[in-house]
Amino acid sequence: MKRKATQQQQQQQKLSYKWKRKVFAVILVGFCFGSLVLTQTQYTRIVSLRPRFAPKPKIAFLFIARNRLPLDLVWDNFFKGEEDKFSIFVHSRPGFLFNKVTTRSVYFLNRQLNDSIQIDWGEASMIEAERILLRHALSDPFNERFVFVSDSCIPLYNFSYTYNYIMSTSTSFVDSFADTKEGRYNPKMAPVIPVDNWRKGSQWVVLTRKHAEAVVNDTTVFPMFQQHCRRKSLPEFWRDRSFPADPSKEHNCIPDEHYVQTLLAQEGLEGGITRRSLTYSSWDLSSSKDRERRGWHPVTYKYSDATPMLIQSMKEIDNIYYETEYRREWCSSKGKPSACFLFARKFTRPAALRLLNMSVLGAYRSNR
Repeated sequence: MKRKATQQQQQQQKLSYKWKRKVFAVILVGFCFGSLVLTQTQYTRIVSLRPRFAPKPKIAFLFIARNRLPLDLVWDNFFKGEEDKFSIFVHSRPGFLFNKVTTRSVYFLNRQLNDSIQIDWGEASMIEAERILLRHALSDPFNERFVFVSDSCIPLYNFSYTYNYIMSTSTSFVDSFADTKEGRYNPKMAPVIPVDNWRKGSQWVVLTRKHAEAVVNDTTVFPMFQQHCRRKSLPEFWRDRSFPADPSKEHNCIPDEHYVQTLLAQEGLEGGITRRSLTYSSWDLSSSKDRERRGWHPVTYKYSDATPMLIQSMKEIDNIYYETEYRREWCSSKGKPSACFLFARKFTRPAALRLLNMSVLGAYRSNR
């Protein structure tokens, strides 16, 4: 009898074990199914929210300054409220810090580069500073355009108009034309840089990421500029260096007026540029009293020059003529005729602040 009772107990235990396994299996399947449904729901929710919170492509503004930025309040007004669409990098003299004492705009606080170099006008150090700025700006993967800005430059329109203008095209804006004047191209650059690739233009360019990477990765054109592209000696530098016996034999090569343009031609990338600058400069120095300085630097606008008429005249420019190529560049944006310039230089601090107080800067569109 005991043996039969034991067998019955064993059978009951087996049935109980099988029942528990079935229950456990049902629970496990239910848990897995629930997890799958929950995961799918969360994924669908994330995907549905992603476009709303996706980071916007940004414009990197690359400021080249001597020390502080005298027009920081003008740019502060320009950037305000658009914080997710831009980044700022400033190349100033080594050791200079942008803190609450040296800038009145929160957008420039601590935006200086920690590896800046001393810049000499008309020397390769200027394009070296540009390359340093681009290297820092490229570290942010959301920076898709790179705008070089001088410390005397002002924006002519508000941020929204400027952003849409620049981002509406896949090209860089690079003032570039064939340089046919004697004395600029140094034959010692050949055959590395043939004369057919020699270009001239404004250093105030707007680059796409592809072209910015080409500048940073360049190991061919930049060394040639360091060795063979130097400005002609000027009388004001007599105390710093000996003036040559025959100045006519010097090559008056200003690196920042040739480097990016020549590099893009050398790399076969000119098809990806709009061949004009977005920064206005006036080179009409015929009235200058200093004969030696005529033609070396653009006009500087002072307080008395800063009027609504001046700004309007800049906004009304809709074409640029290039004498060396017999080419007229009609300006357009989004396939429609537009003003040529988004920025202008050179403005003193009193002039820029006067324009800001007049509220003539920042209009959404040109009055054409």
